Amino acid sequence: MNKIKVLEAIRQGKIGGGESHVLELVKNLDKSIYEPVVLSFTDGPMIEALNKAGIKCKIIYTEKPFDVRIWKSVREYMEEEDIKLVHAHGTRAMSNVFKSAQKLNLPLLYTVHGWAFHSDQFFPKRKTIEQIENFLTRQANLTINVSKSNQQEGIRRFGLSGSQVIYNAVNLEKFNANNYPQKVREELGITHEQIVIGYIGRITVQKDPFTMVRAMEYVKSKSSNTILLMVGDGELKSEVEQLTQKLDMTDKVIFQPFRTDIPSVLDAIDIYCLPSLWEGFPIGILEAMAMKKAVVASHVGGTKELIYNGETGYLVPQSQPQQLAETLLRLINDEALRKKTANNGYEFVRKNFDIHQFTKKVEKIYAKYITS
Repeated sequence: MNKIKVLEAIRQGKIGGGESHVLELVKNLDKSIYEPVVLSFTDGPMIEALNKAGIKCKIIYTEKPFDVRIWKSVREYMEEEDIKLVHAHGTRAMSNVFKSAQKLNLPLLYTVHGWAFHSDQFFPKRKTIEQIENFLTRQANLTINVSKSNQQEGIRRFGLSGSQVIYNAVNLEKFNANNYPQKVREELGITHEQIVIGYIGRITVQKDPFTMVRAMEYVKSKSSNTILLMVGDGELKSEVEQLTQKLDMTDKVIFQPFRTDIPSVLDAIDIYCLPSLWEGFPIGILEAMAMKKAVVASHVGGTKELIYNGETGYLVPQSQPQQLAETLLRLINDEALRKKTANNGYEFVRKNFDIHQFTKKVEKIYAKYITS
């Protein structure tokens, strides 16, 4: 039996939420039926991870959406690989594969990992991006949203009533609190007595690192035994480092570049914090919950569908460092509450967001469109 080749298209080789999603999807697809091929538009750690896993991948370089210069190469690669279905992840990937898929009469799925338009954008830019997303969703045979919040936004703005929700998921074998000795604490000189807040992800406008650092300033004044570990890179990193120095916080904030050993990093922290301005459905929270860490995050997007306030984690208003700090201090000062919240989050993720459940849902969709 010939395997069905599916092209998974993603904008970049760096690893973020969407890229983690693709990595786990292609690793867990039923290889007796499907042969996944990944098309990325830049190089990076994701490509290394794919090669290590034995997944075929191709880089056709561009950092631009709708880059017509590469469309011929994209189409030729689809033909060369005898692709039977195209699955685009994110706006940039979709904008650079839809025309080739249409010309080759291939079914095209579009997973929206959070809409590209946001409330902080100037109105003309936001309106333009809305029109682009509206256009792209209409090119797809099916649009998949990673949260109900994002689905409702699509229905409200462009009448996207035929979309489907498939939540992100986590590999519970990889993100298992029993598998990782706390070597990261030793590496970074953090004692076992210290409480560690983890900010793990891109240091960008979306993730609001300034609110994180300002909240930590207040936490420092109330809890001398707490450290903030910021892991990741991004265009705001140097400004965040400068703010840390300005607030005399260099002894309480440890910066680390992007790391691939995220389970080990999560094992080293006590509280995971995500003060985002917007989110699709954050994989980072799923990973932290799977590692039995208490979570504090802003009350935005799909995060609200993952955290039941006071049960599986804590929600705070966005851009409110004082309220963020007070919530963190509540967990810092109450070990029993930290453990209870962490265990509740773990059980919620274990029952609802296992990668194998997710993959079966995706395979069911693939089967529908390949045989129709």
